[in-house]
This record gives sequence, C-alpha cells and structure tokens, in this order.
Amino acid sequence: MRCIIIGESWTLAHKLIMELSAKNEKRLIKIGDKLRELRKGAGYKSYENFSFDNELNRVQYGRMEKGANITLASLLRVLDIHKLTLEEFFKGLK
Repeated sequence: MRCIIIGESWTLAHKLIMELSAKNEKRLIKIGDKLRELRKGAGYKSYENFSFDNELNRVQYGRMEKGANITLASLLRVLDIHKLTLEEFFKGLK
C-alpha cells in the first residue's frame, strides 16, 4: 500500500518523521553509552577485547556502543554477559 502526501500535509508528515528519528537517535545513543559504561566497569578498555572475549561480532558490538544497529536480541545477549535483566539495564536511563 502506498500513501501519497501532497503539499502542506507532506511537510507536516516529514517534520514529524524527523522529530521521531531525532528522539529515537538520542535514546539509542544513551543505550550505547550505558553499554560502554558496563564494558569499562567490567575492566575492558577496548570494545574489541570485550567482544573477542565474549564471542561477539566486533563490528556489530562497536556499532551498538555508538547507538547504531541495536537489536533486542543482541542487547539481550550483551545483558546476559553482564548478568543484567532488561529492568536493571534500563533503570535510571532516561
């Protein structure tokens, strides 16, 4: 199904999409920052060593710490490594 938006409606729709994208990007960056804090708290200076020691794809994990390419499955896998629940991870994250 295709949606055709014309004139002012398109401008409004585009603006809303951009606002949602920016809001989601900020959230993902916060998640990535928290993953970085957890890694450093576990004694790892580099994400490469952390990913290698925990059998994670190095590139994928690096993107996660940058707030990109985060899937729920990969987040759960990292949280299992840190022995954290979703609730514990997101507590205090705004």
